[in-house]
Amino acid sequence: MFTVAQTFNLPNRRFVIGSAPLSPKTLNSAGVPQVRNIRYEPGFSLIELMVVIVLIGIMAAMIVPEMKGTYEDALLRATSRRLVDVFHLAYSRAVSLNQVHRVRFDRMNSRYFIERVSPNGGGFVPARDALDGDGGLDPRISIEIRRKDDALPLATDQEMSASSEDDRRVQERTDHFAFYSDGTADSGEIVLKDREGFRLSLRINPVTARVQIVELQRQ
Repeated sequence: MFTVAQTFNLPNRRFVIGSAPLSPKTLNSAGVPQVRNIRYEPGFSLIELMVVIVLIGIMAAMIVPEMKGTYEDALLRATSRRLVDVFHLAYSRAVSLNQVHRVRFDRMNSRYFIERVSPNGGGFVPARDALDGDGGLDPRISIEIRRKDDALPLATDQEMSASSEDDRRVQERTDHFAFYSDGTADSGEIVLKDREGFRLSLRINPVTARVQIVELQRQ
């Protein structure tokens, strides 16, 4: 018994011609094997595959950096909006409960806490009844707290970047912002920065306790 197999390459198709083991019924009258069982298999040439792989590599090199920048920017803005919501919650509780509340930051562990005045006196305690009263921030976002005396206006980004060491000593660097029952708040700002150097500033108005998001220059 014999088997016959032959491969043909055409411009658009590649097919293999083969046959089952030959038997007397597969031979013609002259004793020549008859070819049967033709099957067609679509395929690509090696050059076509190489061209596709090169195009995929070029597109990936162009798209991946843009996607990374977009994700970092989205993460930075999402963190700023989250902190604005936390400040608003502390402000609302301070006014509605007629009790001083504050937002305290643990920058070492990238966490925040809403605290209220202890009923027994002697400082602040966590506001455990506050929804989302504590939480974590993405460690890829750094936090810088800037505060000044009430007599000094809040510095702009250009002034802060050009300030000397003496000016920086004037700034009070604390880890919390308080919100009072009369609707006012501590003045200052929080600067958020991602790993790419993009920054957003959350500036707290001491009179209205509103928080404004300001985009700063990239460092």
